[in-house]
Amino acid sequence: MSAYILGIESSCDDTSAAVIADTTILSNVIASQKVHAEYGGVVPELASRAHQQNIIPVVDTALHRAKINKNQISAIGFTNGPGLLGSLLVGSSFAKAMAYSLDVPLIEVNHLQAHVLANFLNKSDDDSAKPHFPFLCLTVSGGHTMLLKVNDYFEMERLGVTIDDAAGEAFDKAAKIMGLPYPGGPVIDRLAAEGDPKRFQFSIAHLPGLDYSFSGLKTSFLYFVRDELKKDPDFIQKNQKDLAASMQYAIIKSLTNKVVQALKQYDCKDLVLAGGVSANKGLRTAMQQIADRYHRNLILPTIDLTTDNAAMIAVCAYFKYLKKDYTTLDVVPYSSC
Repeated sequence: MSAYILGIESSCDDTSAAVIADTTILSNVIASQKVHAEYGGVVPELASRAHQQNIIPVVDTALHRAKINKNQISAIGFTNGPGLLGSLLVGSSFAKAMAYSLDVPLIEVNHLQAHVLANFLNKSDDDSAKPHFPFLCLTVSGGHTMLLKVNDYFEMERLGVTIDDAAGEAFDKAAKIMGLPYPGGPVIDRLAAEGDPKRFQFSIAHLPGLDYSFSGLKTSFLYFVRDELKKDPDFIQKNQKDLAASMQYAIIKSLTNKVVQALKQYDCKDLVLAGGVSANKGLRTAMQQIADRYHRNLILPTIDLTTDNAAMIAVCAYFKYLKKDYTTLDVVPYSSC
């Protein structure tokens, strides 16, 4: 008999609820918040208020689409961190109340672990191949960038992390400098497809070991564009596609240099991508080229499972459910790792 897990995700600006039967997705509902676009980034107070408005209809819709009622739920998993505290409190409070009222296990989930485990989700009973332990995973998002050696569902060894800014933040910053709408990463990706990635060169950090740094790259891009605008006020408009392609190339090169280094150090047959930036077509192509060159299997999440969603929370909760790793009602959300 299948275990029905309700997942709730509210770490940032998307309110999401999903229902899975073991690892198969029955529903995955996401309510995005448009209000942040005019501010060029997420406003925490506005995000938490929107979560309060969205959480009940989103959960109700997820149950309806999964064609189950609340009394069939085996357990409830929720994001407990990292993320925006106000947003996390909305999701965690709702999950606690619902689990208490239904008398079902409550399971806290680490948002970053869930991104990795999204690669174990099925959309049908005969879905694609899943990673085999141990595997290397590059997790890239707007707030985090890290390279992991994943030995088990919950044994993830950090090989390298960013010492300052995340890769996703570098994409968004470049887009903002160019006057592009928020979120900027997808816009940069679309423009880059038609640009010359070698037209302009930007500073790539060369740190020892497997750690990352993107603050210097952001500064390099900012100063370059500023200087060129002094010469030609229409510089960005005239060179938009090449700027996007060149910046994307530098970010991807920074990421993949460390991936190659890790592949040489660790004997892992599978290479996995996770996180919001894993939707980037340029990064996916570069990772496939690396996998082919070093004879590794590349596992990619489907595009709809790259960004924040509750299905990844639910599958992480499912693996904890099998271990009876439950959470008490007094658990407190946390904002950082």
